[in-house]
Amino acid sequence: MPGQNSYEHLLPPSWKQQVALWLAEDTPSFDYGGYVVGEAFREAWLLGKGSQPAVLAGSPFVTEIFAQLGCEVEWHLKEGDTFDPVTRVAIVRGKARFLLLGERIALNLLARCSGIATKSKRIKDLARSYGFNGTIAGTRKTTPGFRLVEKYAMMVGGIDTHRYDLSSMIMLKDNHIWSSGSITAAIQQARQVGGFSLLLDVEVQSEAEADEAIEAGADIIMLDNMDGAELVKAARSLKEKWKGQRKFLFETSGNITEANLQERAINEIDILSTSVVHQSVQHIDFSLKIQKPKPN
Repeated sequence: MPGQNSYEHLLPPSWKQQVALWLAEDTPSFDYGGYVVGEAFREAWLLGKGSQPAVLAGSPFVTEIFAQLGCEVEWHLKEGDTFDPVTRVAIVRGKARFLLLGERIALNLLARCSGIATKSKRIKDLARSYGFNGTIAGTRKTTPGFRLVEKYAMMVGGIDTHRYDLSSMIMLKDNHIWSSGSITAAIQQARQVGGFSLLLDVEVQSEAEADEAIEAGADIIMLDNMDGAELVKAARSLKEKWKGQRKFLFETSGNITEANLQERAINEIDILSTSVVHQSVQHIDFSLKIQKPKPN
């Protein structure tokens, strides 16, 4: 439908060039297997497998992979749909050698992208089940060269992407602060160059450091590696202390897992950021099966 929102519309103009680079990387010289199968027109089924329900993510990339090879993809599911295995999620049609040229690139991308989306949805749903109403966000601990896909997958899974890169938001962590001499000095220097348009997120190790960051004008206070009663106490104390004086958000990050999520997913915190949704995430199993031609 014209005008309908699509995750694909978020992608920058350069994303199709990245697909071309993936294809070039996988076939740098001769395609020996393609020589064997030739150019007979074939139909292949894209199957979502595995052992548990999963979120489909990455379909624009897969469509473009095959489009650059002269093949067409007919999707049976929408981006972001949850499916039970085994499900035929799409049919790919084209010349046999081109189907196989795109097969592994498409499956690898779909497996990781869907894995991140599935994990993101699971973490968000779990946090909501604990009554957490704040923001769940991924982190910048992404794979070099593959960040676009991984951040995209987080959005399909329903969570916030946090900052996309070093230019998207100013984040001052322990090394920035130690190198500058103090939290206040680091914030002042960041404001001079960042201006009014960039949020400033400052990592602190204690309530006293949080006070300094709030006083200096930080927009987001990251209570790093605090959990349980300590996290609740610090957040409540600071919000009460600065009520009506400063506007800021609290973030918690570091060592968050499904097992300890409940003690961190508290509404005294505004943002829960974690790399568990994309680092070491379980991939979703997909396969592409070329169908035997029907006899005349």
